Amino acid sequence: MFIRSKSDVEKNPYFVEWGAGTSHRLLTERDAMGFTLCHTVVRAGTESLLHYRNHLEACYCIAGEGEVEDMQGSIYPVRPGDVYVLDQHDRHYLRASKEQDLILLSVFNPPLRGDERHNLNDSSGSAY
Repeated sequence: MFIRSKSDVEKNPYFVEWGAGTSHRLLTERDAMGFTLCHTVVRAGTESLLHYRNHLEACYCIAGEGEVEDMQGSIYPVRPGDVYVLDQHDRHYLRASKEQDLILLSVFNPPLRGDERHNLNDSSGSAY
């Protein structure tokens, strides 16, 4: 058993500025749990085109508001208590509301190394 806090993560390379927010990589591949757990902040007013080609992701909203848009143009609001699941390596837009940050608990499978960064200038969607 172990305990790790957000403040612990801020002192190592597993605290990541990912381009439109931050990610505290609380559990990573090195922890041998079989998944990654992140506290993710999506900054107010941002939009990111994302495409996890090597990972499945589920995100549970704990604060703020935003939306996810799939490549067919369907938009899904995200509010506290909602989970969105990218179970097909779905390419998608992630947006935080203009008024407030979107705060998510993100789970990745397989686990991340922990030092991955987005390239939000990739026209096909940032991926890792």
